[in-house]
Order: sequence, then C-alpha cells, then structure tokens
Amino acid sequence: MQPSLDGDAPEDLSHAGSIVDKAIEYMMEQKITPISAASAMLGGCLGLLSRSMDDQQVANVLRQALLSVESGELRELPSLPTRTRPEG
Repeated sequence: MQPSLDGDAPEDLSHAGSIVDKAIEYMMEQKITPISAASAMLGGCLGLLSRSMDDQQVANVLRQALLSVESGELRELPSLPTRTRPEG
C-alpha cells in the first residue's frame, strides 16, 4: 500500500496501531523506560519512512507530528496516560 499524504487514513492503520500498542505494553512489562521505548520506536519508524518516502515527504510527516504536539492534540488522546512532569 502506498503512503497517503492527502489526509485519508490507510485501511490497515487501525490494525498497525493495535500492534504498536501491544509492543508498547510489552516493553512497559519488561521495565523498559518510556524514553528508551519511544526512542527505539521513533528510530525504527524513521527508518521505515526513509525506505518508503523521499526526504521531503519524511520531513512533511515530521512537521505534521510537531504541529500535533505544539497544538496539544496528543494530550487530548484518551489512550495516553496522564503523567506529571518533574519539577526542575
């Protein structure tokens, strides 16, 4: 399946998301720290994107992700646990 950049979600996105959720759950059970798990998954994701898209398309995906972070959209997702930030 070709990557979709026009806003339409691929048919298998939900299935892929479920698999990623299980991988995260497994890593947490293995006592892998969230930053290590996320860094490893992000690195793998970037590698996968770079094999299926050109650099400009990868950069566009990253820009969209950054916009989601900056807008607070990620904090609104019900599946993310609420976590307090350490003071410092």
